[in-house]
Amino acid sequence: MSGPTPLSNILAITPYKGGQKLDHGWKLSSNENPLGCSDKAVEALTNAARHLELYPDGSAFALRQAIGEKYDIDPDRIVCGAGSDEIFQLLGRAYLQPGDEVLQSAHGFLVYSLVAQQSGAKLVSAPEKDLHTDVDAMLERVTDKTKIVFLANPNNPTGSYIPYDEVKRLHAGLKEDVLLVLDGAYAEYVKQDDYNEGMEMAREYPNVLMTRTFSKIHGLAGLRLGWAYGPESVIDAVHRVRGPFNVTSVAQAACLAALGDDAFVAKSVAHNNGELARMRPALETMGFEVVPSVANFLLIDFGSEKRAEAADVYLRSQGIVIRDMKAYGLPNFMRLSIGTTEANDDVLKAFDAFAEAS
Repeated sequence: MSGPTPLSNILAITPYKGGQKLDHGWKLSSNENPLGCSDKAVEALTNAARHLELYPDGSAFALRQAIGEKYDIDPDRIVCGAGSDEIFQLLGRAYLQPGDEVLQSAHGFLVYSLVAQQSGAKLVSAPEKDLHTDVDAMLERVTDKTKIVFLANPNNPTGSYIPYDEVKRLHAGLKEDVLLVLDGAYAEYVKQDDYNEGMEMAREYPNVLMTRTFSKIHGLAGLRLGWAYGPESVIDAVHRVRGPFNVTSVAQAACLAALGDDAFVAKSVAHNNGELARMRPALETMGFEVVPSVANFLLIDFGSEKRAEAADVYLRSQGIVIRDMKAYGLPNFMRLSIGTTEANDDVLKAFDAFAEAS
């Protein structure tokens, strides 16, 4: 007996695999905050855990109010999810059907392709220019079947970004029935003057949604909480397809506390950007090509797939795990998350030894 048969488009999916870790050493494969999370968040979580018999607030009312106050946006136009990943999947459920198209840049976040596949839609990837989103290439690939355009800015795994003027130009080239999703998972790290996460566009236009996460800068990846802000019609559609209690009470409590800890966020940004400025030139001095990054990771070119694989083996032998990029169509590359100063010191020593040996 064979049992029930899943849909063919579901069987075609390659499940997403997170960054691996070893029993010891440094896990630098998942873009996690090396400083941990806010002590205020831990305290709030601990207090909330005393009442696990209670269902969470299904609307995440207090958290949405706090987000709205912090960013001066309407809390009624905010929806929370189990990570921004869930929000992407809910968008697929609300807006996609077989035959539709989802558009991304060539090396976009892998979850975008999963959203398309789960809905039976086609994923269309536009070529990039020097590992940056190419707006012209994106617009050339928009068709009458395009329903959602995903733009991670900054992008994972490249660490690159496009200026706000380019984001606006991309939007201007889309019809009103195409949803532009601005994924700002790493937005807090970016300090460049020409960058904007797109909150103004999400406020103004009926087809722009901006997403953010508590997983990165706030260091709460283990709690899985993200949020989106956008037009009332899109938020309403997401509410209609999400589970009634999709965000746990402890996650809501911890994220509410983390949102108010500006000192922890500032400390995390300062550490990350200081280490980025130290790590990239050090690796380049050793002969590695490193993509300029404004996020909390570096994309490193090893020149060939064979050398990248050899580096992975050697680094693991030294207790260091970084992320291979084959799934992103970048077999010559590996992605290194920024770690603690101690971890980064060990990484540089290991890379130097590998470079000398290879």
